Amino acid sequence: MKRFISTIQNIFRIEDLKSKLLITLICILVYRFGSHVVLPGVDPNQLDNLKSQTAGGIFGLLDMFAGGAFSSASIFALGIMPYISASIIVQLLTMALPAFQKLQKEGESGRKKLSQWTRMLTVVVCLFQAPGYLVNLNSQAPLAIISNTNPEALSPFMFNLISVIIITAGTLFVMWLGEKIQERGIGNGTSLIIMVGIIARLPMALTGEFSRCMTTGSGSILMFIVEMVLWLLVIGSVILLVQGTRKIPVQFAKTIVGNRQYGGVRQYIPLKVNTAGVMPIIFAQAIMFIPATIAQFFPEHQSWQGAISAFTNSNSIWYNVVFALLIIVFTYFYTAIAVNPNQMADDMKRITVLFRD
Repeated sequence: MKRFISTIQNIFRIEDLKSKLLITLICILVYRFGSHVVLPGVDPNQLDNLKSQTAGGIFGLLDMFAGGAFSSASIFALGIMPYISASIIVQLLTMALPAFQKLQKEGESGRKKLSQWTRMLTVVVCLFQAPGYLVNLNSQAPLAIISNTNPEALSPFMFNLISVIIITAGTLFVMWLGEKIQERGIGNGTSLIIMVGIIARLPMALTGEFSRCMTTGSGSILMFIVEMVLWLLVIGSVILLVQGTRKIPVQFAKTIVGNRQYGGVRQYIPLKVNTAGVMPIIFAQAIMFIPATIAQFFPEHQSWQGAISAFTNSNSIWYNVVFALLIIVFTYFYTAIAVNPNQMADDMKRITVLFRD
């Protein structure tokens, strides 16, 4: 505990690290503030049906990733998910198209071009998902849209047009906040924004769980403590899994040039046990949002409802089977992208040449 306190104190003594923490906190506060800013022309007091829809299922997961912005009809209603979807598409194109593979091998300039393509594709994804969100909003909470109750205030067409622009701009702004955290903050901006959206409900969830345990009978406080201990153990196990590495020994050939010896040392290639991290789960979750988004555009087709409901209910068998398969597939692809044996072999050859030179 003493070591932990000293580590926290050292954070504020290092000027560069303190600046990065400050920038990260400001970006997070701006994101959380924007999550509560309601779209113009929407009455927040009439969103009870929309909030009840996000109590469970696929919309509940989407609302969780968006930090409650989905159920609040916020300007950040779509959160960072369109950017994640665009990243999925770009990474798949990187593996399928030689032109994108060439960009990936060009180093920093190639990564900048791929990032630019991802940003532009995010706009396209938003232009598809934002109208779907408005269709769902109009079906779940029609009284919340002021243009439905008072056409003189704002026409439905103008409301939809303005809302699509605002939601798209909101997603791009969230993406920009994530990039700023990545560049000038503590890093992992996209993952940090998703995490903040998830843990925003943590105090309420803990309070609700404590109240539920206390009302189920005797010994409930012990059950709550057991749940908290198991929760901490799961967090610790995840950290160990993420930080775990397998060291592959590499022996460089010894080279003698004049009176100096180069190489001949034993090095290691650190391979992470979980190279893909949490990204395959995020990618798979983004794909699972697609059926619900498509169904919002065609609410009159009742024949689709049975098939779509299987992919919008997180407790259904088909949902979990498809979700698990997507996680496995994206883990394979993401690991194949992150760990390229040919690239590693080329790097080792360059190191050997440098030793000889």
